[in-house]
Amino acid sequence: MLPLEELYKIIDEAVEKTQWPAEPHYLYAPLKYMLDIGGKRIRPRFCLVTYNLFKDDIGPHIVNPAMAVELFHTFTLIHDDIMDNADLRRGKPTIFKKWNNNIAILSGDTMCISSYQHISFTPKEHISEVVALFSKTAIEICEGQQLDMDFEEMNNVSMDEYVNMITLKTAVLLACAAKMGAIIGGADKELCNQIYDFGLKLGLAFQIEDDYLDSFGDEKSFGKKIGGDILNNKKSWLLTRCREEALLKGKGTKLDALLETEPTDEKIAAFQEFYKELGINRLATEEIEKNYSEAIEILNGMSLNKEQKEQMRMFASSIVKRVK
Repeated sequence: MLPLEELYKIIDEAVEKTQWPAEPHYLYAPLKYMLDIGGKRIRPRFCLVTYNLFKDDIGPHIVNPAMAVELFHTFTLIHDDIMDNADLRRGKPTIFKKWNNNIAILSGDTMCISSYQHISFTPKEHISEVVALFSKTAIEICEGQQLDMDFEEMNNVSMDEYVNMITLKTAVLLACAAKMGAIIGGADKELCNQIYDFGLKLGLAFQIEDDYLDSFGDEKSFGKKIGGDILNNKKSWLLTRCREEALLKGKGTKLDALLETEPTDEKIAAFQEFYKELGINRLATEEIEKNYSEAIEILNGMSLNKEQKEQMRMFASSIVKRVK
């Protein structure tokens, strides 16, 4: 197996080498812009990591499918930013803010189609299974996004509803990337399914950590303004759990009053204190650790050797034990 750093370098180079036509300028310039502003690239990396557990011949047959996951993820971000009316993405103006809504929609559509072009490089003996998995995941992500938008119109969202939403919107793509790599690497069906479940748990831990960092992270490291979820009354893991705890402790009225305050820095500070008062920050870190531990438990039950398991463990740690 290659070291993780070498696998990451392969993905970074693939992103840098991605070419778009020069014209129409306003169709392709936003796509180059979106890839150039960077990102964690954990999904294509995960695909390459799981493939490399079984095979060392890194080439277009695996790099392109890995890139398909990154392109599809990037497409969802372009459209999500429009729906969320987000000003910044990774510290830079979002595409619809830099250009306009119509350009962002059409460019996003183009990137989505490009992801399927990259999937077509999958070896013929695996392409049917990979395309089926990729397409199923794409629909699930749309379902998750719709639920997220539905939650904006709901006063109360249960924790089960929230976890189902982030499973669909976030976790399934990470799990898909992991399973795709294993399938193309030739792993047996049972192991591929275990790797999928491992990725699903990591995806949940990753999203809850993202929610936590949005309220308690460092703005420079996080790449966007801290407290965005608070300002928008977004149904994050923290707010969902906060409502449960507030009702249990007779502080629902205080929560409702905070939600109705003007979106200012004072509101962010007030919510941070309220979260601390109810122990939400501690409960969030415990939930992150719970999902991470469950992922490691799944890993320990896989029919992988010690070296393979350590590779997966190091990757898992790198995406969950983070500050941004």
